[in-house]
Amino acid sequence: MQNVLVRPQAAVIQPLGSLHSGNITTFQYQLNAAVLSEKHSSLLVDMAQVESIDSDGLMALVAALSLSQRLNKRFSLCSISHSVRIILELTQLDRVFEILEGRYVLGEVAA
Repeated sequence: MQNVLVRPQAAVIQPLGSLHSGNITTFQYQLNAAVLSEKHSSLLVDMAQVESIDSDGLMALVAALSLSQRLNKRFSLCSISHSVRIILELTQLDRVFEILEGRYVLGEVAA
């Protein structure tokens, strides 16, 4: 289950637990809906409560990033756990995504 917080220019998606093949469909749908929404010029994925991610989870993020780029929208990740950061580094996706340091708190990314 994910929370989606909507701000006038940005959408924030906060996935919970593990992002894997068994639950990726809902996550992918929420990412695509947020990117395609004309209400949002950017999307922030707050990864604070993501414990693990598999290749399907990574593919969902990459697909959403690609869609965002085609639509000239900003796509960022924040609050990445150490275990997820290692996976992003091993796959070199840490070089592809905009990763904001700090945590998402009440409408802003705090240090």
